[in-house]
Amino acid sequence: MELKGKRVLVAGLERTGLATARFCLARGALVTVSELRPETEVAAAARELREAGASLEFGPHRVGTFLDQDLIVPSPGVPLGIDPIARARERGIPVWSEIELAARFLRGRIVAITGSNGKTTTTLLTGHILKQAGRRVLVGGNVGTPLVSLVEDSTDDTITVAEVSSFQLEAIADRFRPSVAALLNVTPDHLDRHPSLAAYAAAKARIFENQQAEDAAVLNADDPETVCLVPERPRRVWFSRLAPVEQGVCVEDGRIVFRSAGHAAGLLHRSDVPLRGEHNIENVLAAAAIAVLVGVAPDVIRQAVRDFPGVEHRLEFVAEISGVSFYNDSKATNVDAALKAIEAFDANLLVILGGKDKGADFAPLAAPLAARARFVLLIGAAAEKIATQLAGAVPMERTGTLDRAVALAFERARPGDTVLLAPACASFDQFRNYEHRGQVFKQLVGDVRGRLAAGG
Repeated sequence: MELKGKRVLVAGLERTGLATARFCLARGALVTVSELRPETEVAAAARELREAGASLEFGPHRVGTFLDQDLIVPSPGVPLGIDPIARARERGIPVWSEIELAARFLRGRIVAITGSNGKTTTTLLTGHILKQAGRRVLVGGNVGTPLVSLVEDSTDDTITVAEVSSFQLEAIADRFRPSVAALLNVTPDHLDRHPSLAAYAAAKARIFENQQAEDAAVLNADDPETVCLVPERPRRVWFSRLAPVEQGVCVEDGRIVFRSAGHAAGLLHRSDVPLRGEHNIENVLAAAAIAVLVGVAPDVIRQAVRDFPGVEHRLEFVAEISGVSFYNDSKATNVDAALKAIEAFDANLLVILGGKDKGADFAPLAAPLAARARFVLLIGAAAEKIATQLAGAVPMERTGTLDRAVALAFERARPGDTVLLAPACASFDQFRNYEHRGQVFKQLVGDVRGRLAAGG
């Protein structure tokens, strides 16, 4: 694709928007950036892009600017339904997500992974397995590094392992075509942006849209919403923690096996999985299925899973202080993720919940909290809604902020207890993102340890 001389508008100047603007400028595009925030909040990025030749507009998006483009690339956080984008689409101006743009330049194969939960762990584990197998691997997408930033490092034998979100998938066109695409699960999430669960699921299912018969779709046989989204064209490979599958990866008598044409090949044992929680068994099954499809030997898969260090902010052990364990699952940004985190422990939990509500129903947390938690601490904007929906299930206290929650949790905890940050909410009411929230939590736990060591 030729970008030179094309008028390209990048909407939003977060990490992906900045990377996209850089990418297009480097290829001779006439780049305009439209950013809602004032320039003072993105001063360094604005200065860099202006020096590179971009035009920048701050404040409300201007319809006229959007209509005067050859291509629009919205950042994932910019809704496609805003008036300037809707008007541009009516005019026939292409609106592509950054992953669609990147797919036109990346060399080699793309392995793409999506789902409401588990996609970061599965993406990083898949990349880890392929690297251990000696493959040339790049890992990016929603997990951190935008795909356009990987283009220069890609070669014809590269496998790019990409975590992709519903926000990215809803704006693909005809070129984002993974050779292997995995859909891990679909549970209610981002309902503050998607009009319904069905619309959210449909966006996820677009991961298969451009696949052909020679490509492969990896699907969760245990997830009813996923089963409803089975694509027609690609080869279908299943994974299941609960029952045998005819074609794919499942658990049989404690062994994880790949079944095909009536034959079962052993890959590893459940005891080889170092990650906590049944949901992580599912993540391993998905990653193992992808690895088999790419041609990785079972002994390499087994050793790579054993060696996998886990993912920061995902059931991450932080510290044990005076017999109290602290776990950071700031990545649990929806109810289903928080549920899986809670169910990874047997009992004696003090759980920190809350943040920015995404239109969730918190009632499904009531029974598991009643069974496993002694106390719940509520933070952030969603505290009142959570308190109402969980009333009577478990003792609760509204602490408002994370620092107060950590301090009170340690005060209430007894030796043998676990303090778990599993917010079930987005972080944007008090933090930049879930990583920032998790980092603050770990710092606060470190502060507790420091005060005890100092005799405070």
